[in-house]
Amino acid sequence: MQSVNTQQTTKPDSLTLNNKTILITGAAGFIGSNLVEYFATHHKDCKILALDYFRDSKTFPNGNPTTLGHFKNLSLYPNVEVLSLDIANEKELKSLQRDYGKIDYILHEAAVSDTTCMDMRHVMQVNFNAFKALIKLAMKHEAHIIYASSAAVYGNTEIPNSVGTNEIPENIYGFSKLCMDKENVRLQKSLQEKGIGLIGLRYFNVYGRSEFYKYKTSSMILQLSLQALNDRVVKLFEFGEQQRDFVCIHDVVQANVRAMELLMLTYGLRDKNKQAKEWHRIHKTFNDINMQQTPQTQDIVLQKLFGHDFLAESQNIMQSWLEHGAIYNVGSGISRSYNDIVEILKENLKVSFEVQYIKNPYPFFQNHTLADSTNFLPNYTPNYTLESGIKDYIPYIESIYNDIKEGKKTWQ
Repeated sequence: MQSVNTQQTTKPDSLTLNNKTILITGAAGFIGSNLVEYFATHHKDCKILALDYFRDSKTFPNGNPTTLGHFKNLSLYPNVEVLSLDIANEKELKSLQRDYGKIDYILHEAAVSDTTCMDMRHVMQVNFNAFKALIKLAMKHEAHIIYASSAAVYGNTEIPNSVGTNEIPENIYGFSKLCMDKENVRLQKSLQEKGIGLIGLRYFNVYGRSEFYKYKTSSMILQLSLQALNDRVVKLFEFGEQQRDFVCIHDVVQANVRAMELLMLTYGLRDKNKQAKEWHRIHKTFNDINMQQTPQTQDIVLQKLFGHDFLAESQNIMQSWLEHGAIYNVGSGISRSYNDIVEILKENLKVSFEVQYIKNPYPFFQNHTLADSTNFLPNYTPNYTLESGIKDYIPYIESIYNDIKEGKKTWQ
């Protein structure tokens, strides 16, 4: 895996993960591998269980792979243990409870993410049933869970896309994610009583490094770039005016980190026995360890972390989770068209290319997505515009194209 320059993509986090274990599912996929990279390099004293059901030769009727995990996405850091397991297999999932010790956090990215897949039973088994089984695992380990939901839950409804309203998915993938979010709402009370946090992150249109092995299900930014470099022609559905909220992978990693911070603080502050240790850690993060431990200095530090009086709001946040579930949008908060992508690529790629508009064969295609930014995590602010995100991505795309030309990679 090409190293991600995570030092420049997120502000310093306030997590203390020494001797903690993080289970990352879908770890050899696009988002999962970026999460492995971040935690392996930023938190070297934690243990990462990188779980993936690595791809085989099976494909869906549409020709796309049934599994996307690829070993070339993973770097084998000293604190990373790779697990080749199927979370949809009950026996294999039980081995996590039996063989790998205490798990503290679960970052659940594994899914059938192909929005054109029509095998409803398979999608529900892998996405929804496995999610419920992971929650049971989390309850036994007393582990917090952060899982990948999707903007696909909104379907073709009015924008901005707001959590709790206009959730009418157009495909089975979006339906499976909405089912997961409904479980989030249903289980919040019992999980909170057990001290277990559950947060869902509704990713909008994610693009960036390590998505190559998604092939035809990768972002249009990658696909259009490779078309431009190889064919000097890019193809868009008529007439390129469809709009999406494109979010850079670095901001998606940041959102997962912020969700972990939010869980650590809300549940940590709720436990008076942990509170003194928690404040010591936060002060150290900001070189404030010599400050006197008072409610006033605590407020100052939390304002640095979250930009507002988090102590006063933490109880309100957990109460809102009870009522509506802990579900947040992860996007840029700005909607852009495919034509916008073309213009940005023209400015950044070193080739000239034409645009060809073609008919859209998909009746369930979303025409417009826009994340309601009032539904962002309270401590999350996207760092990348579409322009800066694509500019950051271009060198990686060009290296992929060169590998394809030299026969080192194959685009399927």
